[in-house]
Amino acid sequence: MRIAKDDVDVRMEIPGAVIRQRTDFGDATGFGKISGEYFTLSAGVDTTPLFQGLEGNLCQSPHWGFVLRGQLTTTDAEGRQETVKANDLFYWPPAHNVKVEVDAEIIMFSPQHEHSHVIDHMRNKVKA
Repeated sequence: MRIAKDDVDVRMEIPGAVIRQRTDFGDATGFGKISGEYFTLSAGVDTTPLFQGLEGNLCQSPHWGFVLRGQLTTTDAEGRQETVKANDLFYWPPAHNVKVEVDAEIIMFSPQHEHSHVIDHMRNKVKA
């Protein structure tokens, strides 16, 4: 399946972040359907307040991805940090927060059910 970035549905857009998600992008046996996602994020974006209320106040979806540009740091439940930057492939296991250090664009593939739940939670936080 091929899809242009601009054809990926915008699920959330706030100052500093545009989150795009194409559901039904494939099937990862054991996880079910996956979504293909394209995030555009500004330096300073921190997911911590958006994940408040989720289990452990962390994103509980795993992600596999690639950093097109920029730099991001994840923090896991134990406080361990890992930084990814342009041209890095990454895997983020469940239970993480993300902070954007340099304006970034990333492509991710995530279990559709789990990550849709997280995105819906963030959208509700922004509405409140």
